[in-house]
Amino acid sequence: MKLREIAHARTGDKGDTSTVSVIAREPRHYETMLRCVTAERVRQQFAHFEPHQVTRYELSQLQALNFVLSGVLKGGVTRSVALDAHGKSLAFLLLDMEIGGEIGSQ
Repeated sequence: MKLREIAHARTGDKGDTSTVSVIAREPRHYETMLRCVTAERVRQQFAHFEPHQVTRYELSQLQALNFVLSGVLKGGVTRSVALDAHGKSLAFLLLDMEIGGEIGSQ
């Protein structure tokens, strides 16, 4: 199962750093996200961007996780030659994360 089946996401950027927020579609899926969408798994998902650091923040009142990915925008909007210098498509990469049958009977 893909993360996109239980969540949606938004992105933001500041310099060379991208933030990706993942929001549970239903409150009951938040526990699954806490268990399955770790900073290490996100680092692996974005490995080809070579993030300097991945930090996870838990927003339990919103049933959301916010990830700060340092260094993934390769210099930021004014320096990057990437087609997506703002990193808006990074949300889709995270939502493509395989969480398998890990949601169980939830």
